[in-house]
Amino acid sequence: MTEDASAAAEPGLLDGLVVLDMSQFLSGPFAALRLQDLGARVIKIERPDGGDLCRRLYLSDTEIGGDSTLFHAINRGKQSFAADFKDPADLAAIRALVARADVVIQNFRPGVIARLGLDHAAAAAINPRLVYASITGWGDDGPWRGRPGQDLLAQARSGVMWLNGDDDQGPVPFGLAIADLLAGNAIVQGVLAALVRRGLTGRGAHVETSLIEALVDFQFEVLTTHLNDGGRIPKRSGFRNAHAYLSAPYGVYRTADGWLALAMTPLDRLADLLGMPGLAGLAADAAFKRRDEIKRAVADRFAEATTADWLAILEPADVWCAEVLDWPALFASEGFRGLDMLQTVARGDGVAIRTTAAPLRVDGRRPKGAAAAPRIGEHTAAIRAEFGLS
Repeated sequence: MTEDASAAAEPGLLDGLVVLDMSQFLSGPFAALRLQDLGARVIKIERPDGGDLCRRLYLSDTEIGGDSTLFHAINRGKQSFAADFKDPADLAAIRALVARADVVIQNFRPGVIARLGLDHAAAAAINPRLVYASITGWGDDGPWRGRPGQDLLAQARSGVMWLNGDDDQGPVPFGLAIADLLAGNAIVQGVLAALVRRGLTGRGAHVETSLIEALVDFQFEVLTTHLNDGGRIPKRSGFRNAHAYLSAPYGVYRTADGWLALAMTPLDRLADLLGMPGLAGLAADAAFKRRDEIKRAVADRFAEATTADWLAILEPADVWCAEVLDWPALFASEGFRGLDMLQTVARGDGVAIRTTAAPLRVDGRRPKGAAAAPRIGEHTAAIRAEFGLS
């Protein structure tokens, strides 16, 4: 048996638990994916006419088996149950699944799930042991409640865009859906804690978060500084900014053949290693005020030699630095290969996709599965038969 097959055959930590994923796009499906990685059975409830809208949300022009690569990445290993929420018979089937589920995850806009009769109060009446997880854009109350909850919009309102890029660039968004993924992670933490309590007391719970809450929490370090520092606005450096609150040389620099990241490093030590005596003896406040000037001088010095040359000088001196890798270089690196974080998943119609694996290891093993993301309604008949649904 291969290592992948052995890992897949090993029961997961959540083996035996049933999760109903009634969410779309990223935040909820990502939370369900992580629970699936830990061994839960995830049944994805999808509309028969097109399914999760993420099936058609393309990151590129690459399509596999009729669905986007994004859908495949975030829905691998799940089962698909096709149901029309507006059809009374299908809604009755969903309620019957709620009665047998351990966890429900939903990210409908506030008010929608209540109109469907599947909000927490209704679900808890059906199944008091249920752990019910809700993700919204802006919370369930307040003036933003009904506005579209989308990652870029959450980044825009959270203040996080003013931490990226250089000082003259204006607001710079992250190039990843950080609000969705952070909210999904937060919900997973809440769900796991609720499951622990349920095991002790038998009580279910309603766990809630939103994109804006996840992004505020993401910034807890710098926000705490701001709230206790006279309300001063963080000042990004004007040259190769990497952190609005940190002094030079913190940043990313071009070398003769690539790029080098340099983290917190005393300027006195760097002065000696780089042969730049002018960097020595600067007080912390002076170094911060002159950080653009210092970083430009350091950049000019790094450009004189290759990345490997600089690593040979800096790493033995315990300077915190790293080569900046692109994806092909990352995948080719010995450090990444040792992590075994890629896997191939497949399904019965011949679709196979190379994707990432769970970022967790349990008892020394990384959970892996063989199943790709499902076709719309692929498991409806089998689930109806198993759960005795009409």
